[in-house]
Amino acid sequence: MSATTSLTPVGGPGPRRRRGGAVAATELVRSRPLHDEPFLLRVDAAVKGLELDRWIADNHQRVTADLDRYGAVLFRGFAVDGPQAFARAARAVSDDLLDYLERAAPRTEVADKVFTSTEFNEDQWIPFHHEMSYSHNWPSLLYFYCDVPCADRGATPVASERAVVPRIPAEVRERFERYGVHYVRNYGPDLDLPWQEVFQTTDRAEVEAYCRASYTEFSWIGRDGLRTRSVRQATVRHPRTGDTTWFNHAHLFHVSNLPDEVSGALISEFGLEGLPRNAYYGDGSPIEDEVVGLIRGLYRDAAVSFPWERGDVLVVDNFLATHAREPFSGDRRILVAMSDLYVNRGN
Repeated sequence: MSATTSLTPVGGPGPRRRRGGAVAATELVRSRPLHDEPFLLRVDAAVKGLELDRWIADNHQRVTADLDRYGAVLFRGFAVDGPQAFARAARAVSDDLLDYLERAAPRTEVADKVFTSTEFNEDQWIPFHHEMSYSHNWPSLLYFYCDVPCADRGATPVASERAVVPRIPAEVRERFERYGVHYVRNYGPDLDLPWQEVFQTTDRAEVEAYCRASYTEFSWIGRDGLRTRSVRQATVRHPRTGDTTWFNHAHLFHVSNLPDEVSGALISEFGLEGLPRNAYYGDGSPIEDEVVGLIRGLYRDAAVSFPWERGDVLVVDNFLATHAREPFSGDRRILVAMSDLYVNRGN
């Protein structure tokens, strides 16, 4: 935390320098947690024109330590003008920016490895989740950038696993940890996402190779449909901090997450097996509605939110924190990047 930097901001007068010519990192920024846990650290630029990518590069160990302690870091007031500057800031944390494969939602790539946030109905909540926790691999870090803030709601709340995991009843944790989560997904041109978009290919052989490598059962349905089945983890251990986190999509993919009228219509037309997505215990038995409802409620209770400002960058440890999206109206453009692929060797 006592690191120094010779960084000179772009535009405006330079920061006050110490006698040796270096500028203390603490003179360039101000930091404060937004929750008492502590959780979600806010770091404000104290110098006009301070470039986020250069500041992160000069304070990389500090940023890593803050992510381990707080789970998420919000950078505000830095010079981050557009998708390219955002990509540079993300790459200052990690060069290992990722493509988005095995998709669960539509996105558009706007710069190299920079995507729009989930293109989902703006009048609906996107529940709390860990990115790609339904997969056998997932990004360790997520980056969000506010390109266009929304005047009416549209926040990206985050919730700490350190607050949630201790409140999950022991019998619920034990059953999930014993069996894992069984996901069933159906892809097609008129049902959820087409498999071509999910796997970013039109080659069935490539899809089959991906499924085999990721321990995913697959079957082709009809002319252009695909069904996959996989059993994944319910919890994981953070590779650095050792925290055990609740890491699955059961409460998000479970049929009870749909409005009753929607689930009823889908079941009537396609049956339970034909739903776009559903989640079961790893032994194939149904997960009770009240169990996944409990998990959703715990995340809502632990939520920490803030209104987006243009140029904000939020870095989230995908193990330690979940994220969601509020409904909104009007213009809103939040961009996303991901880094540091973690492969679960147990699945």
